[in-house]
Amino acid sequence: MRKTIEVVAAVIRKGPKVFATQRGYGEWKDWWEWPGGKMEPGETPREALVREIREELDTQISVDKFLCTVDWDYPKFHLTMHCYMCSLTSDDIHLNEHEAARWLSAANLRSVRWLPADEDMLPLIERELQ
Repeated sequence: MRKTIEVVAAVIRKGPKVFATQRGYGEWKDWWEWPGGKMEPGETPREALVREIREELDTQISVDKFLCTVDWDYPKFHLTMHCYMCSLTSDDIHLNEHEAARWLSAANLRSVRWLPADEDMLPLIERELQ
């Protein structure tokens, strides 16, 4: 039986752009993703998202709406990723875990090398940004 990892992801929007982060560690180092992380026991997805963004980016978000759940089979595990459209409630962002970040518009959303599960969401994000 393959291990399943359940995570939450924030698509942080500011006007016509969304915030993407580049992994600075691990097997998928240098690939791009939506910020977020694993849910802890007893947490709702929204609570996990607020906590993860505070830990990863030292900032506060508003979780505005549920976008989708992506199920993706990676070579070593199955990922279930709950994705939410979010907005910043603080303008401060500090990268604690990522090596880079960018604000991307719909036109340049595909200019970075996305993790496969995150890339699966791009058509939905492009529609959101129109």
